[in-house]
Amino acid sequence: MSIKTSNLTLKQRMDKNLADVFMRTSIANAQDLINQKRNDRYTELGDYEKWRDLAADIRSHVLENLDYYLDQFASNAEKTGAIVYFARDATEANDIAKRIFQRKNAKKAVKSKSMVTEEIGLNEALEEIGVEIVETDLGEYLLQVDEKDKPSHIVIPALHKNRQRIREVLAKQKGYDGDEVPEHMTKFVRGILRQAFLSADIAVTGCNFAVAETGTIALMTNEGNGRFVTTIPKTHVVFMGMERLVPTFQELDILFSMLARSGVGARASVYMSLITGPRAKNDVDGPEELHIIVIDNGRSKVLASDFKEVLHCIRCGTCMLECPAYRHVSGHGYGTLYPGPLGVALVPALAGYKEHKDITKICSLCGACNDVCPVKIPLYEMIFEHRRIIAEEEKLTSWLDDVNFSAYGEVIGQPGLYRTGTKFAYLGNLAPKIGPLKEWAKTRELPHIKKERFRDWFAKREKKGGDK
Repeated sequence: MSIKTSNLTLKQRMDKNLADVFMRTSIANAQDLINQKRNDRYTELGDYEKWRDLAADIRSHVLENLDYYLDQFASNAEKTGAIVYFARDATEANDIAKRIFQRKNAKKAVKSKSMVTEEIGLNEALEEIGVEIVETDLGEYLLQVDEKDKPSHIVIPALHKNRQRIREVLAKQKGYDGDEVPEHMTKFVRGILRQAFLSADIAVTGCNFAVAETGTIALMTNEGNGRFVTTIPKTHVVFMGMERLVPTFQELDILFSMLARSGVGARASVYMSLITGPRAKNDVDGPEELHIIVIDNGRSKVLASDFKEVLHCIRCGTCMLECPAYRHVSGHGYGTLYPGPLGVALVPALAGYKEHKDITKICSLCGACNDVCPVKIPLYEMIFEHRRIIAEEEKLTSWLDDVNFSAYGEVIGQPGLYRTGTKFAYLGNLAPKIGPLKEWAKTRELPHIKKERFRDWFAKREKKGGDK
């Protein structure tokens, strides 16, 4: 399985994104703004650490009893009239969706923002059978019409675009002739999406959480598009990662509270949609058919590994907004669907090391992500463990890395070699000019290493009896 979003090498992605001044400024501003709002909301809530402990306990309990809650959810959802499917991988999930669309002779679908459908490549799969699928989240819609650009953040997908670029896209692709005022462009897109809602055959959504006790699908949105998607089309297809479960509405209340505060610094989401079965006899709206596709796609493998805690994730994106590496290279710098510390911890565990070993390099191991994760995922420790496995077990490091780190280990582990090395350390002043650090040092100034070592200076001072 591959969830790559770029065929560029790590160096090419770094060069491209570090040179994008607007993108870096935009992400820095978003980090500063949302992080402050998040801190304010948690201060209001009180005793942030206890809330984190509680949220982590809920997610841990669900994963420890996932088979039980999956069975309970499927049984209760089917009692309400929903049809539940289980898909082992992206191919099975897409094949189930294709059969539903073909049986309904559907040619157009509207979709609310969903990471798991991006993960399995649903849009491309449906396009293969002649289905037009329209993204209805504003950010996702702008990416879709801009030659299928990829999200740079899991909550704020179009973070890397400015209003000038958005206007250019809308003018070129949709005939927009207005100005760059965000409200005017939003009104223009709203007109397009309203027609899409009314003409769609099938609705597609993801699933923030599913309540096992009642078979309920819970969705959180801020634009109202989720409500249109789930109430107007006659058929609704839900794609749900198999770990997205809570036992009851009590746990849902806690996790939704954490998600809103962590994701965008809000007390609550603007819209919370709770969907329990298809339209009942006395309901005034809602779909006539509700299909729920529960997706594994590597999650069972992660659950059985030492990285299972990464499945605690509630997809708030907080770790990205706190991460200094993400601040400079954006989500596109990672080249995978899931960027930031979450991506570095999740992607190698989910999709393997062979294609995704380089992503683990985009981390300073500062540990800031650990401090803000609302469900206390040990992201720092997982990233460090990935690096160890890549080097020691998978043997996927380059020969140059092997030589350099072996030499470093020899020198640092033997006092005699270490003393000799430090004696000639001043020669390192030439490294930025002629060595492998030449490119790295173009935008950095290294401290100048003096020829006299501290230990030599200190020995002389001691011999003279110290300064008077």
